[in-house]
Amino acid sequence: MSGVVEFVKGCARLVLTGGRAYKAWMAALLALVAIGATAYAHQMRAGLIATNMRDQVSWAFYIGNFTFLVGVAAAAVLLVIPAYVYQWKPIKEVAVLGELLAISALTMCLLFILVDMGRPDRFLHIVPLLGTPNWPRSLLAWDALVLNAYLLLNLALVLYLLVKTYRGERYDKRIFLPLVLLSIPVAISTHTVTAFLYNGMAARPYWNASILAPRFIASAFCSGPAVMIILFQILRRTNRFPIKDEAIWKIAELMSYAMFLNLFLLGAELFKEYYSATEHLLYTQYFWQGLGGHRALVPYAWISLTCSVAAFVLFLIPRTRRNYVTLNLGCLLIWAGVYIEKGMGLIIPGFTPDTLGEIYEYTPTATEWAIAAGVFGIGFLVFTVLVKIAVPILVGTFRAPERMAAPGSSTAGLPAH
Repeated sequence: MSGVVEFVKGCARLVLTGGRAYKAWMAALLALVAIGATAYAHQMRAGLIATNMRDQVSWAFYIGNFTFLVGVAAAAVLLVIPAYVYQWKPIKEVAVLGELLAISALTMCLLFILVDMGRPDRFLHIVPLLGTPNWPRSLLAWDALVLNAYLLLNLALVLYLLVKTYRGERYDKRIFLPLVLLSIPVAISTHTVTAFLYNGMAARPYWNASILAPRFIASAFCSGPAVMIILFQILRRTNRFPIKDEAIWKIAELMSYAMFLNLFLLGAELFKEYYSATEHLLYTQYFWQGLGGHRALVPYAWISLTCSVAAFVLFLIPRTRRNYVTLNLGCLLIWAGVYIEKGMGLIIPGFTPDTLGEIYEYTPTATEWAIAAGVFGIGFLVFTVLVKIAVPILVGTFRAPERMAAPGSSTAGLPAH
């Protein structure tokens, strides 16, 4: 028990100490959280009328962010497979950081679902025993199941690995590896079930496509690793975490394949819609061309496509993929392209025109932006705290007292996996 108390105290010391840049970063995140909490309190008092969501567009900015972040969380598998299936050491050394990002992204996913509910107590409806989740028929129940299972699985993996490393012990492969391998199908299932939520709605033709799930997975393997690559560089500079160039370049190479697949599937879907030219083409036309003078989303469509194509070109060429200026530019471009595609490009056209043919042009209100900023603030706060604890453990500067004092004990370098 004393060891647990010592570990918790040590974690608290790590989180509460840091330089000026760290304190400024934490203060900025707490300010974002405060802004979001204030806006959410206003939304709770006024109701969802404080947003621009209406009967015509009942899913919008919050659900768009949720869908994007599910992809970021699922993308951790892009590190897990080469690290633990193919035993590639450069990525194996940073795979835990991908799991930390997945935990942070899943936290934001659940928060975006919560703020999208006009009555947060309705969340109890999908809790087994307390509510009536209508499982296994309800896809919402399945989504809640896989998201929470993936979150708990990542928490268990990270906690087990960090505690073992803190004690200076090797993890038990009989426990750790089955959990790691289980995380691969669970990660894929999170974005697959999310896609099924959309394409299972026969009354929404824009989403009623069988390739939506593969598109979700492909885009996840673009946007999630883009976030990781930039975060890895920041960690390497600020924490002196030994992240090799080979790991970053391999992730970038894998991203280029995913980008090609994402663009190919997008082209296949556009061909199907425009060549068949059924009445369902209206939804695609609204996004890419506009309808009857309503062109609010058209700039988003072409900006998203331009960003994705430009990023693909930068990642396809080895010289630009291994140049950190063009690599980071490509990461920002693909992040922007997928973020728009999963937000404005997926949600809004699915509702527009509505079932009565009315076109309601949705744009997020200041309240929605503020709440989203607060949710992202919480997510980055979670990631920062986890990294502040994990990195010293992994590099050997934070160990159990008896391990630090033991003769010949190693206090540097990553744990032997």
